[in-house]
This record gives sequence, C-alpha cells and structure tokens, in this order.
Amino acid sequence: MGAFHAYDIRGIYNEDFDASVAYKVGYFLPSLLSADKVLVGRDCRVSSQEIHDNLIKGINDAGADVYDIGLSSTPMVYFATANYGFKASVQITASHNAACYNGMKVSRENALPVGLASGLGQIKEWIDEGKETPVAEKRGQVFEKDIHADYLAFMEKFRADWSNLNIAFDLSNGMANLFAKEVFGEKPHYIFDELDGRFPNHEPNPLVAKNVEPLKKLVRETGADVGVIYDGDADRVMFVDEKGQFVSPDLVIAMMALYFCDERGAKSPRVLQEIRSSKAVAEYLQRYDADVHTWRVGRAFAAPKLREIDGLWGGELAGHYYFKDFFYSDSGLLASMIVLRILSALKKKGKTFSAQIAEIAGYENSGEINFRLEDKAGAMKAVCDHFRQSEGEPQKYMDFDGFRFDYPTWWFNIRPSNTEPYLRFICEATTREELDARIAEVCAILEGQFGGVRS
Repeated sequence: MGAFHAYDIRGIYNEDFDASVAYKVGYFLPSLLSADKVLVGRDCRVSSQEIHDNLIKGINDAGADVYDIGLSSTPMVYFATANYGFKASVQITASHNAACYNGMKVSRENALPVGLASGLGQIKEWIDEGKETPVAEKRGQVFEKDIHADYLAFMEKFRADWSNLNIAFDLSNGMANLFAKEVFGEKPHYIFDELDGRFPNHEPNPLVAKNVEPLKKLVRETGADVGVIYDGDADRVMFVDEKGQFVSPDLVIAMMALYFCDERGAKSPRVLQEIRSSKAVAEYLQRYDADVHTWRVGRAFAAPKLREIDGLWGGELAGHYYFKDFFYSDSGLLASMIVLRILSALKKKGKTFSAQIAEIAGYENSGEINFRLEDKAGAMKAVCDHFRQSEGEPQKYMDFDGFRFDYPTWWFNIRPSNTEPYLRFICEATTREELDARIAEVCAILEGQFGGVRS
C-alpha cells in the first residue's frame, strides 16, 4: 500500500494500488467525511476509467450518491466541491507523473485537502486491517453533472484583454485541453493540444527541463512574448519568457503583486510561500508591505495554511498557485490568466517578461536537484552536520519540511519527496562560484557517502 502519501493516493497502477483499493477508498470515504453524496472527476489516463468505475461502486455500495463530472482538471473538482457545497470529492489523477501512474486526490467541504494526516491515513488503516465492506441496504445512485459552463463563467471575472500578446501554449496532452482554447481562443500557438493519457510527447511534468524544450523552441520560432505549460491535471502551470528561458515558479509569486496590489489595490497583503522559495520573493514583496508567510510544500499543507492566514495568494516552486478568490485552492488556469494580464499591461509599457523577472531575481539558484537514494534520513543529517561543522549554526533555521539553513550569502533546503523516491536539494547564493561550490559539497556527501544517483 505504498500509494498513500502525505498529499494524496498515488503510485504505479496495479503495482502500488489496484482496483480493489479504489473500491475500498470509495466505500470508506462517505463515513470518513460524513458525506451522503460524493463528487467524482477523472483525468484522461488510460487507467482512470477503471479506477473511476471501482471507486464509484465503492461509494454506492456504502449507500452514498455519486455526482460524476466526467473528464475534468483537478481545479475543476476543487471548484465544484466548494461551489456546490459537497462534503467530499475525488479527482482521479496522478498529476505530473508518468502515464503508468495514477491516483486519487481527495477533498472535503470547502475543497479542503484530505491528506495522510487528515483522513487518508484512517482509510489506509481500515484497508490494512481488512475492515469489512457490507453493501448498504439502500445503495447510492450515480448522477451525471456538467459543470463546464459554471466553471468558465466563474473564471470569466479574471479575463483581460491580452490580445496584444503573442502566446505559445504547451497543453501537455493533459486536462488543460478541456478549456484552453475556449478561454484563450485560437490565436495563440498550441502544441500537444489533444487529450492523450499516454502522454506521447513528453511526461506531463514541466519541472523536468527536457519536457519544456518543445515549448522553448515554439516560443523562439514564433517570437512569442510568453510560453505557458500546464501539467497533466492542470493544477500547475509554468512559464517561459520571450527569450525562451524557463521562469522559476517562485519568482512568479512575487510578480503576482502587480495584479493584486498594483491593479486591484490590495494593501499589505498576506502572501504564502514555501520553504524552497528564493529570498528574492519576500524581498521584492517588501515594497508592497506584504506579510509573507513560509510553510510546507504541497497542497495538503498550503491550502489550509492560506485559509488560516486569510492570505490573498500564494505559491510553490512546483508551479502551484493558491488564491483566496479560488476557495484558497490552486488553479493552473487562474494563475495563467493573472500572469497574462500582467504581461499584457507590461507590454503596453514596453516592458518584457524577462525584464520584469530580472527586476525580481537577485540570486543564483540551483533549482531543485533530485537524488535517488535509500537512507534519506541519514543523508539529510549528514548534509546538515557537514555545514554546521564547516559554517557554524545558520542565521535562520527551518525544520518543518526537511531542513532549511540560511547563511549570510547562501541557503539550502534538503527534503524527502512525498510523492517520488527522491531526496530533493535546492541551494541559492549571491554568486555563481559559491553556488557551484556548495552544490559540489552536497554531491560529494550524497553520491560519495550514500550512493545517491543525481537526476
């Protein structure tokens, strides 16, 4: 049952979990969340239909009704959960993972995420102990529900006139195909704009550099002002500037102040970032007197935290952006609409995407480096001990998602992945020379002492 993780249920289908697990998740969910009706959506993966059928059978056998919205992006499920007042929902998806993966993202009332610590762990326990699943005296029913029009109507308030922009889109053969051309029209340049759950062109993960190369090429060939790429379930979005350079997603958190503060007039906004965010984000937001909060990685932690602080917006290095305006949830579509209206306004002033990002960025950053290794806890301790011995105690220390050490001219975060078999390392410094030296020190430990394989 290796599919149960901090954020969701996810793994290689028929290896980490199977149809029987999907059935039991469905069966136990209504009692877990005290729900007599459950909203269900699914992505286009080859295995999603089978998981969908078994999940729904489990929900119905438990006596609860299913409202089936069919093919959907994950944010569409969040929208429907909160907008229509459902106490429970499931999106069948493996997000950015390869085609052989699948999973389930579970939400409760108000689209609040259900993670391992907030309910999935209980379901796992019930499954592991073999809790019985007797069919209810009155089985639930299945109702088809079309939310497409309501969803796009909700998003319409964020639309702007971005007709002055030359835009390139990579839809990653994923769920962004459900709405992109309807929202952005036929004028932009599109690639991989057909639903295909085999993901034949590239894995639907824009954080992997090779997956963004086709979009970079398209931007350069078409002279686009911006490139936009979504992941498989369209809850994440990332950007390429007019030079064909990938834009670090955390810097976009800072750039969104141009919409929320400059355009909408928000004063001293509360903004959420995560533990891997560049120091440049909070430094740039100082000009808006923003109250910047730092928290753990992942929707299971970020969405409740944004609600707790009543933040206006927030984001993650992985390309998730959360909005008070979207039920404190993440939406790749909404984030891209906001970024495009910012870029449209900048272009009218003669300013490019790269120029705006250069104004925000102030450090050399490694991006996240992944190491496949067994002893994650031992490796993290070894890295932290090394720098404590060589550099002394850090000026600032965080331990709520792996470890982050801040020194005067550089910082690092090292953390285990919650969804993949990796130890993740990221580092930032004031100079390239220092950055390269720190990365080399860490590689020596993780590769030399722990047999880690860098990917």
